[in-house]
Amino acid sequence: MEIWESEREEESFQLAKKLGEKAKKGDIYCLEGELGTGKTVFAKGFAKGLEIEEIVDSPTFTIVKEYQGREKLYHFDVYRIEDVEELQEIGFSEMISGDAVCLIEWASRIEEEIPENAKWISIEKDLEKGFDYRRICMGERK
Repeated sequence: MEIWESEREEESFQLAKKLGEKAKKGDIYCLEGELGTGKTVFAKGFAKGLEIEEIVDSPTFTIVKEYQGREKLYHFDVYRIEDVEELQEIGFSEMISGDAVCLIEWASRIEEEIPENAKWISIEKDLEKGFDYRRICMGERK
């Protein structure tokens, strides 16, 4: 497991950007963290690393947004998914099949649908270390 500490939002953005720079077609990143931990900041940095110039925001109400940069990115937010059948309605299986990079926020809600090769990233805050402090961990399935 890799662990990073960030004391500023910009540091989290830059870390995510570096991960995005290394991302390649077929990679799946599962992003976990409570509300307000910086998942959207992470997604923006990750997209920048993929050379995506569009404004990236959370697809909370649309479930998925597609962006094109060096590689295609499918950015999912499955917070509002009630039933995994909803995923099939949007073509989730096809989207994660390998022709793009996938970033999935709240992935533990659909864990049974996530391939084994996915990388899991958790973002945690610790107010005792500061308002903007984040601990970011990346590893295999939890």
